Amino acid sequence: MASVAALETRPGRPRVTAMLGPAFVVAVAYVDPGNFATNMAGGAAYGYRLLWVIVAACLVAMMIQYLSAKLGIATGRTLPELCRERYSRPVTLLLWVQAELVTMATDLAEFVGGAVALNLLFGVPLLPATGITAVVSFAILLLAPLRRKRFETVIGGMLAIVLAGFAYQAWHLGPLTGAASGLLPGFAGPDSVLLATGMLGATVMPHVIYLHSALVRTPHDPRTALRGTKADIGIALGVAGIVNVSMLLVAAGAFHGTPQPAQSLTDMHSSLGATLGTGAAAAFALALLASGLAASSVGTYAGQIVMAGFLRRRIPLLLRRLITMAPALAVLAIGVEPTQALVISQVVLSFGIPFALIPLVALTRDRTLMGPLANRRITTVAGGVAAAVICALNAFLLVRTLL
Repeated sequence: MASVAALETRPGRPRVTAMLGPAFVVAVAYVDPGNFATNMAGGAAYGYRLLWVIVAACLVAMMIQYLSAKLGIATGRTLPELCRERYSRPVTLLLWVQAELVTMATDLAEFVGGAVALNLLFGVPLLPATGITAVVSFAILLLAPLRRKRFETVIGGMLAIVLAGFAYQAWHLGPLTGAASGLLPGFAGPDSVLLATGMLGATVMPHVIYLHSALVRTPHDPRTALRGTKADIGIALGVAGIVNVSMLLVAAGAFHGTPQPAQSLTDMHSSLGATLGTGAAAAFALALLASGLAASSVGTYAGQIVMAGFLRRRIPLLLRRLITMAPALAVLAIGVEPTQALVISQVVLSFGIPFALIPLVALTRDRTLMGPLANRRITTVAGGVAAAVICALNAFLLVRTLL
């Protein structure tokens, strides 16, 4: 795969707008089928109570993606490459193994979500639908190595479809009262912590922390690149944040406190049809399909960056696609409920966040590596606090599961 610098560097001083695009690829991972499952389950079960989790996670995600992009701009290398250079062989291998597990958990969510969407829209059985999802997303992925701008445009278009789907549902839902109360931090019992952890894992996606450092443009003027990256992240992840908030608000307004079933994506689809009309149900399914197709392409692309960076090895994209879709096929073949599989996959992702975030914060604060783009102290502290909170949530969840 050609390097990003070789593909994107142009003579002269680039305009800020020329650097828009990479964050839209990253943003798709923030509205993947796992977000559908966790955010809508949270809204259905607890109303607006966990809205603050989504808002906080989106803000943290913006900071983390900024650090990842800044690392790529300042060094011209990816986060996995720098981890391999800076850390011992055993640590590098540990980071690679967990990153591959995170990527597989991501692909599980994308394939299952895409399969469920095809089943809802066209009645395709889940196993064949998984194969269709794999083929279409692989075709999209083939644009990535040599046609980066076209790849970004396709992914951005699918993000727009997801946004339009939830805007349509929210419009039909009408005014929401009491939503602001969900901005006050708090939980509603231990089960809400499980969902909150899943929502966090679904929003702060560890595989795109690795990926963004490989996507950024590296022009002659790093500060211009950084300004373009800030705008890119602000717009793209702002859209993703609106979609995530809309998911919870729609579920809270349509399902919470009603007899409508909302235990699975299939339930949510049928309940939206019953409460908001067939148009809202179709918009939900279409958004889910666009999300699954786009996010699975991005997940496999991230897997290539992870292996190349940590191990200096590459495998053919088709082989990686076949390997990463195996867990989804297994889950559907043995009859695991798809929505529950999605929620658990997002909890797995939450456990992977510190393994990407802690090295990222440590590297971006290093002035010998980053030069004038090194973190300010407040940025490093904010990154450390975010990592500590995520680790604490994961520890709570682990203890509760064991005991």
